[in-house]
Amino acid sequence: MANKALMANAIRALAMDAVQQANSGHPGAPMGMADMAVALWSEHLRYNPANPHWFDRDRFVLSNGHASMMLYSVLHLTGYDLPMSEIKNFRQLHSKTPGHPEIDVTPGVETTTGPLGQGITNAVGMALAEKLLAAEFNRKGHTIVDHHTYAFLGDGCMMEGISHEAAGLAGAWRLGKLIALYDDNGISIDGQVKPWFIDNTRERFEAHGWNVIGPLDGNDEKDVSKAIAKAKKNGADDNKPTLIICKTIIGKGSPHRQGTAKAHGEALGAEEIKLTREALHWPYPAFEIPKEVYDDWNHKAAGAEVEADWNNRFAAYAAAFPALASEFTRRMKGELPKDFNQTAFDTVVAAHTKAETVASRKASQLALESFTAALPEMLGGSADLTGSNLTNTKSTPPLRFDPKTGAVVLGAIPQPAKQGAEDEAKPASAADSVVTVASAEPLNIIGRHINYGVREFGMAAVMNGVTAHGGYIPYGGTFLTFSDYSRNAIRMAALMKRRVIHVFTHDSIGLGEDGPTHQSIEHAWSLRLIPNLDVWRPGDTAETAVAWAVALQNATRPTALLLSRQNIAYAPKTDLGDISRGAYVVSEPEAVGMKNKKTAAVIIATGSEVQLALAAQKLLAAKKIAVRVVSMPSTTTFDRQDVAYKKDVLPKKLPRIAVEMGVTAGWWKYGCAAVVGIDTFGESAPAPELFKYFGFTAENVAATVEAVLKR
Repeated sequence: MANKALMANAIRALAMDAVQQANSGHPGAPMGMADMAVALWSEHLRYNPANPHWFDRDRFVLSNGHASMMLYSVLHLTGYDLPMSEIKNFRQLHSKTPGHPEIDVTPGVETTTGPLGQGITNAVGMALAEKLLAAEFNRKGHTIVDHHTYAFLGDGCMMEGISHEAAGLAGAWRLGKLIALYDDNGISIDGQVKPWFIDNTRERFEAHGWNVIGPLDGNDEKDVSKAIAKAKKNGADDNKPTLIICKTIIGKGSPHRQGTAKAHGEALGAEEIKLTREALHWPYPAFEIPKEVYDDWNHKAAGAEVEADWNNRFAAYAAAFPALASEFTRRMKGELPKDFNQTAFDTVVAAHTKAETVASRKASQLALESFTAALPEMLGGSADLTGSNLTNTKSTPPLRFDPKTGAVVLGAIPQPAKQGAEDEAKPASAADSVVTVASAEPLNIIGRHINYGVREFGMAAVMNGVTAHGGYIPYGGTFLTFSDYSRNAIRMAALMKRRVIHVFTHDSIGLGEDGPTHQSIEHAWSLRLIPNLDVWRPGDTAETAVAWAVALQNATRPTALLLSRQNIAYAPKTDLGDISRGAYVVSEPEAVGMKNKKTAAVIIATGSEVQLALAAQKLLAAKKIAVRVVSMPSTTTFDRQDVAYKKDVLPKKLPRIAVEMGVTAGWWKYGCAAVVGIDTFGESAPAPELFKYFGFTAENVAATVEAVLKR
């Protein structure tokens, strides 16, 4: 019989020793949650330390990521490739044990956590992905997707508003295989939380549609294990997620620090650690774990066995359904279909051939019609703005769950009558009709467009969880100005290097009458500042199709697409090849009759403003001034190009004038002599009036170029 008390104390010892050596970190939560960790990892979690990425493993998320030493201790003790040298190197440069857990840095870490509330929301996304993959791929007698998602979270996660968004979605989606364990220790950085956190957590989660167990003694491993077993049974019976409320003592074992805020975020100190060792009856020196404790924790043999069992089941599945097995493997590896390049080529060429004048949000939907038909892994959605974001397609009916059983609805899916943009004529009837989706065997058909409700932050963090799980490429829409709500989750996707696509429509003062609360001014450059985030602001249908193709190919970075509400004319092109490089020459002086005239300047424009630049080019040509027009739909992509290409597009000796309906600050890095932009908030008025009022006219752009040339 394993000595569970010693197993828990090993976590406590490693946590306090690592934090002490680093003189930085949070020992209290790991020490308080140690018994919870023993219950989960030794009794319930399905995992293999030798292969952290096998497909049907259970997922574990440490939402209160400051408790990272709990997770690192468990990963080390159970046999992951995390040696004691890395535990000793906690929070040091280039270690595998950073201050908060990071995916792709530490083996066994499923998502990057730290910003509180996002971890539990990632877990919701993971549980959703598991449920949808099971509905798509499992067949009678062949269950290859069948795992749980577990999360630990603390008071801080509960206080963050995003946890409300996540809990509501999990309840609505009936995620019965999601089990969250709440470390209810009543302490945060400022002390006892009672003066500022009085939520009735049980009633709150019950109202969200969860099963709730507890409060129970979170420092009693047996009670926690029984609660997890009950949660698994309940979830299987009613498809409801479960919250287990675990009352714990922060810093448990420390004679003078346990139960206090002093245990939260600072090293215990040498003397207190000595006293804690005595109190825990742990006589071993720092970073020393006795063999019998390692033996109790070691999960290598058990992990190999559980994975081998799944491998055998998957082999039988592959023999019975070879096409399904191949498709499942491709999608879990994150690989695009073999014919993706042809799909992308055909989509871009079709856009170029049709040369339609439409809003770029509509151009996005046109591209999505092609890509969602070809890529069953695309999982779309909108934060209650489907008719504005246009993220739905014929191939992505709404995702729905049976109200009685909670099961994913397959095949015949209730779908509202055609939903156009908010400025388009509405259908006569909005009554739901049943749409039977043509099934191309062997896949089951699920709804692939999610109604997230008004939950921008929750949507963004759920998408991070979906992509971290694997099997789907998530995309979701809202207005660009509301990217502020989503921003920290967008940043986390960039930090994690995960393929998530954000569709941001109504990208400027061009949305008109809704006014400055909805008109994006600083948002484009604000997003461009996030490292590893690709930002595209396409100017017509072809650029939009290219933006989507590049976003789907970006396996190691998220993408933000900034799209217009107003219609944009197609910009004639002789070559489509350079669009994917982020900037290209869309019009030389020859295009406006200036064949033998030396080029005097370059106008750089993005999005709808490319049309302004082209119109200004014609006005300047009438005055015998030759200018080149460069469309730069993605500054972030252009910035990654080689020096030679950059010089070719933006010759050094030519003055540059940028045009974009947003703040001017970011454009100066391109050596611009002037910027036609807007450094104030907008106004409420029809878009044409706003363009004139703020100087976004061809005449003003041309005059700005002339003024630069006269200097």
